[in-house]
Amino acid sequence: MTVVVLGAGAVGTATAWYLRKAGHDVVLVERQPDAGLETSWGNGGVIHASEVEPWSQPGMPLKIIKWLGKEDAPLLLRYGAIPHMLGWGLKFAANCTPEKFRANSESNLALALYSLRSLQEIGAETGIAYDRATRGVLKIYRSVDSLDGAQRSSDHLAGLGLTYERVSPDRCVELEPALRDTRSTLAGALYFPRDEVGDCNKFTQGLAAACAKQGVSCRFNETVQKIEISGGRAAAVITDKGRIAADTVVVAMGSFATPLLAQLGISVPIYPVKGVSITFPRGDWKDAPTVPVIDDSKLFGLVPIGDRMRISGSAEITGYDTAPAMPRAEAIIANAGYTFPEMRKHLDIAKSRVWAGLRPVSPSGTPLIGETRIGGVWINAGHGHLGWTLSCGSGRVAADLISGVKPGIAPPPGQGIVASGFH
Repeated sequence: MTVVVLGAGAVGTATAWYLRKAGHDVVLVERQPDAGLETSWGNGGVIHASEVEPWSQPGMPLKIIKWLGKEDAPLLLRYGAIPHMLGWGLKFAANCTPEKFRANSESNLALALYSLRSLQEIGAETGIAYDRATRGVLKIYRSVDSLDGAQRSSDHLAGLGLTYERVSPDRCVELEPALRDTRSTLAGALYFPRDEVGDCNKFTQGLAAACAKQGVSCRFNETVQKIEISGGRAAAVITDKGRIAADTVVVAMGSFATPLLAQLGISVPIYPVKGVSITFPRGDWKDAPTVPVIDDSKLFGLVPIGDRMRISGSAEITGYDTAPAMPRAEAIIANAGYTFPEMRKHLDIAKSRVWAGLRPVSPSGTPLIGETRIGGVWINAGHGHLGWTLSCGSGRVAADLISGVKPGIAPPPGQGIVASGFH
């Protein structure tokens, strides 16, 4: 069977890899000159089961309304975006009940753990170098109430496979000495020893090269225009460079899956939420963190990736705009500078890469993986802030479903777009 995968981000490339391993003829189509150059380029860098809880959680709709239009808000909804995302917003609010929040968290955790194992297997098989580090992740808190609440959530997920440890402020500094300057502000932390770090861009490009060696046709610099339907099912993909015949098409284009599938009358509840990261050379910052630190109160992550440091954070609902807003970037830098005062001496914005990408967020916070109502048209998108974390597992699940093989875990809920479970 010929399968055309649209989008060579981490999710699409992993899907192509597993489809080829299953014996299919695979074509991978990407509008950029290489894999992993859009949302997969500058993400937070952490592969973590520690952040599987979706944004659609109890109390979040009221918070978003309270933050409306505020530049320093953790999740900024711009007024101009409201008319375009009302339907999505209502579905998001419907997923903010305690019951749905818990179910969606559990689904993400299962996929995250499966994905981590799959990523490790791919790394062992291919030898891709992607600045992998396995020191775990430290999530710090400045109030006992916040730490207690986080522990309650983690306790529930620990029963389903999450590994974590609650640590004191002194232990925080033992794990990451760069926190010594702000030790007095800490209530403690949760330490997640199984979380990993890696450069998603390097991994995705390495995996695309491995796909090509296995016979996948990687077609870069080629823009998808539409999916051709014949006899009620997928027949081809039309691009700016011609027609690609297909038995099956997998749309793995992140936020851009929505407008493409809308051409076929398929309404996909995925909305882009812009995130910002700042990547700068470690340089002579000799005491820079070696353990990734996520700051719960300041809402940023500082992650060492190879010889670079990356600060990430911010969530901005502003349509498909990918230009990084400097006020948002400056706010993230200021927050990180509070926690790591030494960082201010080593971060030169002129030598940094300020980047923004679009997280493809579904109302439930779980990805859409499965066949749409049109035969042969599949979707693997909507991973939100967990694209890098869930990519390999999602690709594996999608390839199994397409091949008619029962996947290693239950697919995420279909949310009305795909059928859940295995048929």
